[in-house]
Amino acid sequence: METILRLQKYLSQAWICSRRKAEEYISAWLIKVNWQTATIWMSINPEIDKVEMLDKAIKEQNELVYYKLNKPRWIVTTCAQHDEKNIVDIMDVPERVFPIWRLDKDTTGLIIMTNDGRLANYLMHPKYNHEKEYIVETFWSIDDKQLDYMRNWLFILWSYTKKALINRISSGRFSIVITEWRNRQIRRMVEKVWSRVKKLKRIRIENIELWKLDDGQYRHLTNIELKGLFDKLWIKKDS
Repeated sequence: METILRLQKYLSQAWICSRRKAEEYISAWLIKVNWQTATIWMSINPEIDKVEMLDKAIKEQNELVYYKLNKPRWIVTTCAQHDEKNIVDIMDVPERVFPIWRLDKDTTGLIIMTNDGRLANYLMHPKYNHEKEYIVETFWSIDDKQLDYMRNWLFILWSYTKKALINRISSGRFSIVITEWRNRQIRRMVEKVWSRVKKLKRIRIENIELWKLDDGQYRHLTNIELKGLFDKLWIKKDS
């Protein structure tokens, strides 16, 4: 079945720009579809049609930014404007940014916010096995046998998980590193060993660490953090 999208929606879903900005670019004749100047009412098939941005629009979009943010509890990780407070509401930045990977409302910790769609595509692509590290606190103590069980393949959501790296912190706390993303994966893994998650916090994505950011606090990624991140991506991309 063919997927037909309004051109503005396509540009927004591809993280190229907002729908409003897309309309501005189209109205200014800065977008081409199949080598023809696009019009505001145009729809496209993303699998067939070739969409191009002219130099002026590309230059504006090339001002890329990268933030890390400590998401507080009960904040929705989405840019959509609903009744609930979302991740963009707690950031006061001039750029239109979006989150890479979501966290549940009741999960806290590290979120990377950016306007770089290429970075998002690389980090979220399952083939690259990017590491994400969490601190897990359970309602009850958890024994070594339960931790061993979670380290290996668990059958959740109709398939087996990949192996996880787990280290005990205390009787009811442990760290876990996973290289995939499934809906509420860690909570489901803990439930598989007959326990329940009390608190869940993401502290690392690849080389980007949360460190001492307070709840709701954010800052630009440093040049060192960005270099380490992109070095990893290019190695994995080329391998």
